[in-house]
Amino acid sequence: MIMISAFIEPSAAVPYSDQATTILDLMMKGGVIMIPIVLLSLVTFYIFIERMAYIKRTTAIEKGLIPSVLGDIKSGNSNNAVLRARNNQASVGRILESGLEKIGKPQVEIERNLETITNLEITKMEKNTGYLGIIAGIAPMLGFIGTISGVIKIFYNISLADNISIGIIAGGLYQKMICSGAGLIVGVLAYAAYHYIQMRIDRYTIRLQESLIEFLKAF
Repeated sequence: MIMISAFIEPSAAVPYSDQATTILDLMMKGGVIMIPIVLLSLVTFYIFIERMAYIKRTTAIEKGLIPSVLGDIKSGNSNNAVLRARNNQASVGRILESGLEKIGKPQVEIERNLETITNLEITKMEKNTGYLGIIAGIAPMLGFIGTISGVIKIFYNISLADNISIGIIAGGLYQKMICSGAGLIVGVLAYAAYHYIQMRIDRYTIRLQESLIEFLKAF
């Protein structure tokens, strides 16, 4: 009974508030190298959100746009077809407009103009996505640098100390490993964001090519 009462005695348990560690505490324990890692994470989220908003806005292909434009062309109302394409705020409208402006020219020239504007629109969608690839490579490296520099400092202090405490060593190591963990997380997020954006662009490119093939059948 004495042993049981000792286990359930409130004073014997360590308060949860003393044990709890917040994410901010962990980041602070990671050291100075956590500053650029956190900044890279913010840049990653900004680029991803901004690019996804732009892609969503410019990749919408209005249902019935191509048939309406083709109907205007067949009826000889090319000016109305140009206005219809120009009023479309998506990239497909600008691409169609570039082709409609070449009506009367050889089909090869129309196709070349469509290809040029299409490549330009795709390049606009990919703007700043290269930074995500850079972050995916740099963030883990920064984390390893923070960890290695911390480990070097720990072992240097051990070499100067008379008494070696396993608790002190373990505490110092876990704090420095935070850098590696944070760097890897940011790197994975940036890598996933980059490839997801590229996947969305590739998917749109296929839809766009199908629409342009339908458009070129009129010439």
